[in-house]
Amino acid sequence: MTETHFSPPRLVDLAPRVARELALPATGVRGALELFQEGATLPFIARYRKEATGGLDEVQLGEVRDRGAYLVELEERRLAILQSLAESEVLTPELDRAVREAATKQELEDLYRPHRPKRRTRATMAVERGLLPLAEAIWKGKVDDAAARRQARDLVNPDRDVPDLEAALAGARDILAERVAEEPELRSRVRDLLRTRGVVSSSLARGAKEHPLRPRFRDYESHTEPVRSIPSHRILAIRRGESEGVLSWKIEGVDEEIHREARRVALGRRRARHTLEVVAEDAASRLLAPSVATEVAAELKDRADAEAIRVFGQNLEQLLLQPPAGERAVLGLDPGFRTGVKAAVVSATGAVLETGTLFLHREEAFRDELRGLVKRHGPELVAVGNGTASRETFALVREVLERVPADGRPQVVLVNEAGASVYSASPLAREELPGLDVTLRGAVSIARRLQDPLAELVKIDPRSIGVGQYQHDVNQPALRNRLDRTVEVCVNRVGVEVNTASPSLLAYVAGIGPTLAQRIVETRERQGGFRERRQLLDVPRLGPKAFEQAAGFLRVRGGAHPLDATAVHPERYELVAAVASDLGMKVADLVGNEAALARFEATLDQYVSERVGRPTLEDILAELRRPGRDPRDRFQPPEFRDDVRSPEDLKPGMRLGGVVTNVVAFGAFVDVGVHQDGLVHVSELADGYVRDPSEVVKVGQAVQVTVLSVDLDRGRIGLSMRAGARASARQGEER
Repeated sequence: MTETHFSPPRLVDLAPRVARELALPATGVRGALELFQEGATLPFIARYRKEATGGLDEVQLGEVRDRGAYLVELEERRLAILQSLAESEVLTPELDRAVREAATKQELEDLYRPHRPKRRTRATMAVERGLLPLAEAIWKGKVDDAAARRQARDLVNPDRDVPDLEAALAGARDILAERVAEEPELRSRVRDLLRTRGVVSSSLARGAKEHPLRPRFRDYESHTEPVRSIPSHRILAIRRGESEGVLSWKIEGVDEEIHREARRVALGRRRARHTLEVVAEDAASRLLAPSVATEVAAELKDRADAEAIRVFGQNLEQLLLQPPAGERAVLGLDPGFRTGVKAAVVSATGAVLETGTLFLHREEAFRDELRGLVKRHGPELVAVGNGTASRETFALVREVLERVPADGRPQVVLVNEAGASVYSASPLAREELPGLDVTLRGAVSIARRLQDPLAELVKIDPRSIGVGQYQHDVNQPALRNRLDRTVEVCVNRVGVEVNTASPSLLAYVAGIGPTLAQRIVETRERQGGFRERRQLLDVPRLGPKAFEQAAGFLRVRGGAHPLDATAVHPERYELVAAVASDLGMKVADLVGNEAALARFEATLDQYVSERVGRPTLEDILAELRRPGRDPRDRFQPPEFRDDVRSPEDLKPGMRLGGVVTNVVAFGAFVDVGVHQDGLVHVSELADGYVRDPSEVVKVGQAVQVTVLSVDLDRGRIGLSMRAGARASARQGEER
């Protein structure tokens, strides 16, 4: 036994290792970890502490934080294992060194496995029956097969449940089989074999021939694919099929190699060859192969989850950052046949002006009521949800509005309504729209979503927005963490108007959270709004630290201080005032003054100090040139063909406009206006090779596609964005 002296390091102490593993500058990583350790948020660090991090961006900072957190957990687990081994009095100098040098959690667990407290197994029961001495004699090479049988005869004891010679030998073999299966180097070798040469094999589950979901998983009823290359979406599909009772699957293909490795470890230079051959066979087939296969299957699941979560987060970011229509009055329409088209007019600031229900089957009344809404409120835009009856509603609305004078005719836009029904039934919707029927809240949400997608979508659980893949099958805490971080990054990248933002939006501002967001709104209502940023310090429980983190992302338009409407942080107001003074003007006159700012740019280096570096000065300059700028693109509504309203209208070779609704590992789904998205497979996204679909398309992007196939029975539409498909479509139209 050896004494252990070990304490887990602080987060910042891990900086050299994090920097090395992520191939990032050591000083920047250390600066980032110090800030994280002090409680700084990722958006704040990325925007306002570039000197400390060497300009690491949001993605790199997220990787630094995540890797640092993993290594902290690794060291905490290392300490727990060392303490457990020491308390069990099995910690030898060799084992102590091996545990301290283990580089991953898996290595740690392999080393700990033989010594950790166990549930009752065949091996532990054999030990209880007094058969450990025989197993030790065989393992240490003290006896050959014949001598082992003689020693076993002496251990026969019916009172201890060892009725005969064979029972004694079997118990000793059980002890040794478990020892072989738990040997760290062997488990590592078998794990590598399964990772590199194993095969995922799926088949139809027993009794699933008549399963109603069988058609959905037909491609996997007899499917094999190497473990090393199977993509995440296929693993998730197979696992979904298993959970539905349609498929069964396993990892196989290296049984012979596993048995050979087990024999190598078991036999070594030991003398009881026949006994150990049996031990190796049992260890490999009963313990080692199933156990390690389960571990590798879990790795595949983790890998698939990570990729699916990454894609979901990426899609969500693109959706949240879609161009806003801005502060314009909007008529929102939530289409429906039987229950009618729910209508809601909202003002430029999102206030509900009027609601009602229009019925498509009462066409004349529909026309009259629609014209009345437009005449009374003069909306600039009409937002039509893209669900059931959307194309019928869209077409009729456009027909009616064609007779409205051009100078007062609103533009009609089809809006992705995913998640609107979830919001409508939520407590938040009841609080925001008291007294409004749940069916009408969806129309309000659709209208507001067109005005500002980010401000409206933050009110909905990101998992309900529909831009992910198998989102209910992946690790839910990891998914929620990634999506919450994505929303946080997007909200802070755009900035928030503190006097109009909802609590849902404010909650994602760096350093705020739900409780402070509610207190900000309550304070805002009590004092009639905020006139300047520093009034935020009057909000109960919003202290200097929270103010430091949040202030730069909160805007006060038309406030007392000219910089309160910009992304310039209050901690730099004195610096900007000094610049303005040097230029002989007031701060208000400096904002947006290109001539003065050009002079500031020419003398930028003279303002560099220990506290303020050139990156911060360049950010301040950019913000002064375009104060409060919105990083999102300009709003441009998509266009759909009027003659295509359902999948039955589609024909191979058709050329259509569409909008990307979801990007996945195997391609992109596109809304072409037929109530059902079509798939552009990754091989059809471009003429050349596409490694990652997100490099070609993004959620919300308007695209032109060619119809390749329409399978009405299976509900599948195949599309292409390749130039060759476009040429074929043109030739077909010419013919």
